[in-house]
Formats: sequence, C-alpha cells, structure tokens
Amino acid sequence: MRTPLAIALAGLAALTAAQPPAALGQGGLDRRLAAAKRLECSFSTLATGTWDKNVPAIAVTPSELKTNFFDINVDEGTAEAESEYGGASFISVRYESGYLHIMQMSGAGPLYLTSVIARAAGEGKLMAVHTRVEYSPTIIPGFTSRPEMYLGTCTIAG
Repeated sequence: MRTPLAIALAGLAALTAAQPPAALGQGGLDRRLAAAKRLECSFSTLATGTWDKNVPAIAVTPSELKTNFFDINVDEGTAEAESEYGGASFISVRYESGYLHIMQMSGAGPLYLTSVIARAAGEGKLMAVHTRVEYSPTIIPGFTSRPEMYLGTCTIAG
C-alpha cells in the first residue's frame, strides 16, 4: 500500500513543480512585480524585539507605517525611497522567483529590508514585510530603537 501512495505523491509533486507560475495563479503578479517602477506600501502590524534582562522578547502592536519606493530598476539593482523619516541611504534591489527585495543601508549602521511577495492581499495589493535592524540603548517613542518587523501590503503604482 505504501508504494502506490509514494508514487502518487511523487507524481503530484513533479506535476506541481513543472507547472508554470501562471498555472499556480500568480503568473501575472510575478511579471507585474518584476517590472514595477514604483511601490506604495502600508504596514499595519508591528513586532518589536528586545532583550528583557538579556532574554529575547517580542511585542506585537498595531502600526501605521507608510513608505514608497520609486525609480525601481531591477536590472541595475537600484531604487529611491520616500518615507516620513527621510535621509540618504544606499538601496539595493533584487527580484527573484516572486519576491522583490529592497535593501536600504544607512551610513549610521541600520539595515532596512522590504520584501514584496507576488501574492494577492486584497484588491490590487501584494503581501509585504518590512524589517528594521537597529538598536539604541535608549528607547524614544516614535523612533526605531530595537529590531522591528512590520507586516502589510504594497501596491504597484504607475
């Protein structure tokens, strides 16, 4: 009994792997994301990490973070960013297999990474994750002082 089941599962796995992305329901989103020149992103959930008496801990809260990326050029690996906390940063872009990664590094040390996933998350929106690797001994409300992960969506604009 195990052999026919194993053969059936192996066949199903091979068939699924051989299907083009469009057959899996995301082909159009893949192409649109790979060709995006501008993204408008909104993040509504925030997980903040810290070390409470040297023990790692996470707190989850609502958030209202917005950021936009423009002049995205996947071939050259570049983009520009707009956010409420502007400032110059080096931005590197890479698209791979349904994921558009936008990495921002500032001269002050922090690393921000936004990953947009070619998966629908409501009308015209794609799933997105934004992380901030930053640490400051002093916590200032409204500013990043601990590692953060935001969940939300991005829209391909223009």
